Amino acid sequence: MYLTDRSAPVKAGTDRVRRRSPGPKLAPVVLVLGAVSLITDISSEMVTAVLPLYLVTTLGFSPLGFGTLDGVYNGVSALVQLTGGHLADRVRGHKLLAGLGYGLSALCKPLLLLAGSLGTLGTVLALERTGKGLRTAPRDAMISLSTPAESQGRAFGVHRAMDTTGAMLGPLAAFLILRAAADGYDAVFGVSACVAGLGVVVLVLFVPGGRRGPEEWRGGRTGEAGVRGEAGVAAEAGAAVDAGVRGGTPPVRVREALALLRLPRLRALAGCAALLGLTTVSDAFLYLLLQRRAGVGQEWFTLLPLGTAVVFLLLAVPVGALADRVGRRTVFLAGHLGLLAAYTFLLWAPGTPLLAPVVLALHGAFYAATDGVLPAALAGLVPEHLRASGLAIVGTSQALARFCCSLAFGAAWTAWGDGPALAGSAVGLLCCAAVAGLVLRPAGGNR
Repeated sequence: MYLTDRSAPVKAGTDRVRRRSPGPKLAPVVLVLGAVSLITDISSEMVTAVLPLYLVTTLGFSPLGFGTLDGVYNGVSALVQLTGGHLADRVRGHKLLAGLGYGLSALCKPLLLLAGSLGTLGTVLALERTGKGLRTAPRDAMISLSTPAESQGRAFGVHRAMDTTGAMLGPLAAFLILRAAADGYDAVFGVSACVAGLGVVVLVLFVPGGRRGPEEWRGGRTGEAGVRGEAGVAAEAGAAVDAGVRGGTPPVRVREALALLRLPRLRALAGCAALLGLTTVSDAFLYLLLQRRAGVGQEWFTLLPLGTAVVFLLLAVPVGALADRVGRRTVFLAGHLGLLAAYTFLLWAPGTPLLAPVVLALHGAFYAATDGVLPAALAGLVPEHLRASGLAIVGTSQALARFCCSLAFGAAWTAWGDGPALAGSAVGLLCCAAVAGLVLRPAGGNR
């Protein structure tokens, strides 16, 4: 089983067609979607940067209560991703579903101004994450369908770099607003809502719309190759998927999407993403731990995500290109080993001024090696007309696992303290990475 696009055999004729294809490898839609994500991430990360401190110090939430809300914030989207991915494939309305998701998230931002209890906050955050769940698979499908298989890592790397630019600017904006405004948190939530609305406007005006098939996203450059490649891969999924490829026209039926689970490599990829997600401590908890271990003052807390974002921004494109060359499995697993190193420093390194930059650098490298590499790995595994559904299956498995991790980590912190909770996560991550390395081990010496 493989985590690289070399894992799926590609017919020689298909390969020749793609090598002769003219035009740039990076489609304009990748850059436009990157701009949308950049703007939206400024909005989202403004909220994410202040939310842990706001909930724990201002509203007085316990680690368990915060873990519950953090799990909702990061996990509810998992339940919606499957719906968003399937509907996007069914009606070939990737832009429509993505627009609905971005719009719902933008509408929820001002509601944070009215939320003060656990139940109200949980509801608002669940709705906001519902928007993220609707948009993620259609957006990534547009990127994947507009990019040749051999350049998937680079395309997702460019998109994630632009996305991370927003993640870098968001905490900085929140920091400046908190220092300048009297009602700092309310001001952050209000500005976040305005920025999110701007992202929706850019999506509506500049991302191509209408009902588009795979060959249309690539401008017809690889349509013939895409159809032939689909049929070869879909044969592994059985008659349901194969029938969908032969038909070649929407709507995609639910049984065709569910038949993707019969692909052994897709099952392995989704299973390993979930297994590793079970021991991936959420960003918010990691920043709270780092603040305690390194003695970071509360006034500087909102800048901690900025450190992760800077490293992610610098490494996203080169690491994505590296994954295209050396194999996505290798890079994906290496990223999790970097995260394990960050846990180790938090547990046993002295609380010196160097602790924060080292942990944040490892955290950013982890995201650069995993966030774009995982969807890029699906290029050779999933038929093009079911690409959004395949992305949703893998994304859902990972998000649900991280939801469970947030709940478990919050409960462990409440019961035993932050040190034992993080030590348990570190041991679990080491074991899960070893299992994933065996499951995703390629044959024939490929990495």
